[in-house]
Amino acid sequence: MQTHEMLGSHPESGGDVSDALVRCIEACLGCAQICISCADACLAEDMVQELRQCIRLDLDCADICAIGACVLSRRTGSNEEVVRKLLEACRAASSACAIECRRHSARHEHCRLCAEACDACGQACRRALATVH
Repeated sequence: MQTHEMLGSHPESGGDVSDALVRCIEACLGCAQICISCADACLAEDMVQELRQCIRLDLDCADICAIGACVLSRRTGSNEEVVRKLLEACRAASSACAIECRRHSARHEHCRLCAEACDACGQACRRALATVH
């Protein structure tokens, strides 16, 4: 992705871009896409009734992470409290989704992949959170 270059080109960034922020944005976008795909794959499974909570958490996580990436991509002005809360929400949503997907990962490869993406997103959010002042 060209996230680093795009953020660095913003007039207010002065070319200075946090690597933790870039990784978090990219992890959130990737997690959102994978969660949407996992939810869709769960809907195609014969045991869809047993996957209802997984589907719900996939979709919640996808929405929260997508919003997180959007807000984190904005460089004009700042709202540290909102950014902090949003990163915490992304981390909580990805953790809950990862836990649920791991319950189904032995049977469904898409859930295993989703759990991995959610774990990576949660770690990236934690690192980015440490840089918010």
